[in-house]
Amino acid sequence: MPKTVDFSNKPFHFIGIGGIGMSALAYILAKRQFRVSGSDTRTTHITQRLQAVGAQIFRQQCAANLEFFQSRNAPACEDVAAKTVSTSLNPKALTEISQSSPTISVADPCLGLPQVICSTAINPLNSEYQAALKLGCPIFHRSDLLAALIEDYYSIAVAGTHGKTTTSSLIGYLLWQAGCDPTMIIGGEVDAIGGNARLGNGPLLVAEADESDGSLVKLSAEIGVVTNIELDHPDHYQKLEEVVEIFQTFAKRCKNLVGCIDCETVRSQLKPNISYSLRRDMGADYSVDDVTYEANGTTARVWEGNQVLGRLELKLLGKHNLSNALAAVAVARNLGLEFEAIASGIASFEGAKRRFELRGKCNDISFVDDYAHHPSEIQATLAAARIQVNADQRIIAIFQPHRYSRTLRFLPEFSVSFSNADLVVISDIYSAGEPDLGEISGENLYQAIASNHKDVHYQPTLESVVEFLNQILYPGDLALFLGAGNLNQIIPKVMGFYQQPDNGLVKQDLAPKHQ
Repeated sequence: MPKTVDFSNKPFHFIGIGGIGMSALAYILAKRQFRVSGSDTRTTHITQRLQAVGAQIFRQQCAANLEFFQSRNAPACEDVAAKTVSTSLNPKALTEISQSSPTISVADPCLGLPQVICSTAINPLNSEYQAALKLGCPIFHRSDLLAALIEDYYSIAVAGTHGKTTTSSLIGYLLWQAGCDPTMIIGGEVDAIGGNARLGNGPLLVAEADESDGSLVKLSAEIGVVTNIELDHPDHYQKLEEVVEIFQTFAKRCKNLVGCIDCETVRSQLKPNISYSLRRDMGADYSVDDVTYEANGTTARVWEGNQVLGRLELKLLGKHNLSNALAAVAVARNLGLEFEAIASGIASFEGAKRRFELRGKCNDISFVDDYAHHPSEIQATLAAARIQVNADQRIIAIFQPHRYSRTLRFLPEFSVSFSNADLVVISDIYSAGEPDLGEISGENLYQAIASNHKDVHYQPTLESVVEFLNQILYPGDLALFLGAGNLNQIIPKVMGFYQQPDNGLVKQDLAPKHQ
């Protein structure tokens, strides 16, 4: 019989607690007053946030960390009673959801060995992991804990190759603004909730559900959302059909499936019982028309079947974000919320970090950080950027490829993804722990893009990227930093250069402009 996560009296220890997915789970447990500890190799604002809510953080990953649990002197935690809040859900939906309301209580935290949580990124030879095995600690994958939390609430699990973070944070945010007080577990940071997780007092949980390692099949939600399906992780999947199988299993485990039928794979392979589309002629349950895409946001008229719900306004740019917002409408309507409350929440949502995040403006140069690392994401982000600039402004796309396997597999697609950029800068590949087998390099990607784009530059190191950008940016430019690695760490350096009063910048008639 498989082990199950114990929410009664056992502490939790996370190996690699500072990761974006791991830290969200650790935060929720710490806020629920469980005894939480974990290790990470560096101190970040994420680990500091965990410390602030009572988590014990170890600065290195080693076997000695587990000796912490052999102490009997740690203070006991107080029990935390589950609270009930009023929501704007209709009575039927509220009655059904209340039956799944979580019980939040904690016993003596000093009983027995910890439950050890790790992610796919942890090597089985890791000394801390090996120590946990030898001690006989219950060991769970990150997804096991997420699955247990999802079952502990009335849950909405948001999956899909692209758009998961924005869609899940948008759903959670609008439910929060509507008075539902949900718990949120997000795969990115959101300023509105002060990080990547929030513990609510209501029965709802909104969670981002990741398909990258196949663990999506463990999740069973009341409402599942699938935004789209593409091959994005060739390190784990060999072909699209394998990805589809994972999503099909997830779909079967969800009581209701909300899906975007603009994605042919979702439409044909999942057949969601609640559908949404940006096209009225698709016959979706939720659709839009009279759409306006502008530099300061997007507006659209929203339909539920053949009835107009009203006007939707969002600050997020581009078609992909309108689609994400429509998914949120579909979920919220399924929960019984009135459209006015839904539209109000969406209208005030500012977005998640690293999703077209404006980091600042210096000398009239805009610096934007975006997580896009797949060809489809790059195309969508650059299309949104094109909406924001005038004809005489340039879009400078700075891209750090993420993983050798992804760069190699999608090289043809990457080569044509930058058409909306006026100038492209390519750095070396961020390995994300993958070995370099010598099959692909940043220079290979540069050459492929250069065969389709007239202004591409290869700057292998982050230092050389900084030096190059310090020479070529001018007032009016939008500098868009793309990638899932550490490229965004150089943004403050480049901004610092252009903040200097003596850099001699003047507005110039630069060629080539976007055609």
